[in-house]
Amino acid sequence: MTAEHVLALLALLRRVGADAWIEGGWGIDALLGEQTRTHQDLDLAYRREDEAAIVAALAADGFAETEDQRPVRHVMAARDGRAVDLHPLALAPDGSAWQESFEPGRPFPYPADCFVTGTIAGTPVPCVSVAQQVFFHTGYVPRPHDAADMERLRAAFGVRTPYGEGAGEGSPRGE
Repeated sequence: MTAEHVLALLALLRRVGADAWIEGGWGIDALLGEQTRTHQDLDLAYRREDEAAIVAALAADGFAETEDQRPVRHVMAARDGRAVDLHPLALAPDGSAWQESFEPGRPFPYPADCFVTGTIAGTPVPCVSVAQQVFFHTGYVPRPHDAADMERLRAAFGVRTPYGEGAGEGSPRGE
């Protein structure tokens, strides 16, 4: 997934009136303002009421669903290797949101101030905050690229990134 692919997908979603925020590796790179590594996919949080429009727009762009773990997440991929890991959000009137989790009754919180702007290839993009990225990278044993991403955030923003408390592979959101 290249920076050009990311920007094209965001433009596609804007054309159908869908709000989406970049998370994961591309979200960290957006916060840093530069691409720091290669990315296999694009993680996007979106308003769950926009799901039909997003799925239709991605399907028209050659994507098909390859993984369905709704209501927590679902993945769509194109034959050319592009993949989008989609995370539906329920937004509250105060601007905060939540995402279902694999633990019933324990949704992932998104504080209102976690929706920020970063940059990809010099273009402003909606993404989630440093604090939200750290939150999503805790509670599990990090993969090498997760540890490197967190080190980049520590160096750039002086944040703490606790590890070692959780167990298992991958993030608690199934990424």
